[in-house]
Amino acid sequence: MIDPPPSRLAERALWPLQCLNLFMADMQAGIGPFLGVFLLAHGWQSGLIGSVMTIGGVAGMLMTAPAGALVDTTKRKRLYVIIPGICTVLASGIILVSQSFWLVAASQVATAVAGAAIGPAVTGMTLGIVRQAGFNRQNGRNQAFNHAGNMIGAGLSGLLGWKFGFTAVFWLAALFGVLSIVSVLLIPAAAIDDEAARGLQNNSGDAKDGQAGGFKVLLACKPLLILAAALACFHLGNGAMLPLYGLAVVAAKQGDPASLVAITIVVAQAVMIVVSLIAMRVAEARGYWLVLLISFLALPLRGIIAAHVINQWGVYPVQVLDGIGAGLQSVAVPGLVARILNGTGRVNVGQGAVMTVQGLGASLSPAIGGWIAQGVGYGPTFLILGSFALGSIALWLGFATVLKPACGLPDDEARHGAPAGAST
Repeated sequence: MIDPPPSRLAERALWPLQCLNLFMADMQAGIGPFLGVFLLAHGWQSGLIGSVMTIGGVAGMLMTAPAGALVDTTKRKRLYVIIPGICTVLASGIILVSQSFWLVAASQVATAVAGAAIGPAVTGMTLGIVRQAGFNRQNGRNQAFNHAGNMIGAGLSGLLGWKFGFTAVFWLAALFGVLSIVSVLLIPAAAIDDEAARGLQNNSGDAKDGQAGGFKVLLACKPLLILAAALACFHLGNGAMLPLYGLAVVAAKQGDPASLVAITIVVAQAVMIVVSLIAMRVAEARGYWLVLLISFLALPLRGIIAAHVINQWGVYPVQVLDGIGAGLQSVAVPGLVARILNGTGRVNVGQGAVMTVQGLGASLSPAIGGWIAQGVGYGPTFLILGSFALGSIALWLGFATVLKPACGLPDDEARHGAPAGAST
């Protein structure tokens, strides 16, 4: 596909947009990955630590769809990055001052709610700048920058935390937050077309009908429902794979916990950078159906390897496959949702709804995987977790006749000017 010539205003917006994706990765995570270690050092028990993390996770999951709805309706999309960014930094800083349960819980809720708004806001801004025809390619670049930001942030956090203590991790998150806010302010507001950002314009810039569809359009869209169900099955197995594999390796005395965590993050995110760019190209040539099918196939293979190679070397193939699955989905899922809801005016609330379903599967996965591992051991658990993706594969293949037209080439709208699957 040949990119449509962007306007000079849109060209000015692209580099700040990519910088935003780079810096917001660590801003969104904040001190989250290190929270458990910090609270443990301050006398917290594992039960309370798990509870406060769950509270934040549930709050973020419940707020993602409403946040998407707000992004659809607002004409000040940049504020949905700026204000949550400030809130995330302040909420993380509160934990340094006081470690009372309710204050920490409130901090995690605020961080999760803020994070729920940033994702749909960046997706909406991207769609508003490059429109439907350019979204697949730009989203692929965005995801590559975001994965690079995750890798850089994790590496710097580990290094600074080791040398200067936990406070340094907070200041790094604060710095990334400031850089994210600067980046979003450098995006010209006039470069974001609010109608295109919510899927109410076609690629020539003409309004579809000027009226957003009702929320029932999400429930009436069969491809969207199948996608959500397939992703729920996938994340139900995927969510627990990494933490349980880390526990299995450490329990077998096959690896150092600190270095193991660093390796898992760096390997997966490095793979995701490459895979997201490949996914962008494959989607342009073959559509999203094949990209998502390959992402689902990665999890059963990952489960088989994890079950049979429980040592520090097994981290590499296990996390490479994690990077393949997550990297493909980071490009294909937003692109497909934007495509099938094009013309409804509900693109970002659709993105939020799908993210909520993904979050539900990921939230339930550690509890399910933990109880299974306690009963049957780590090896069989990895096989069981990997098998959850067989449900995703069955849905994807079983409804192929419905999904393939919706997942077709991303430039189909440019040729036909019609929604891909919103009315299916």
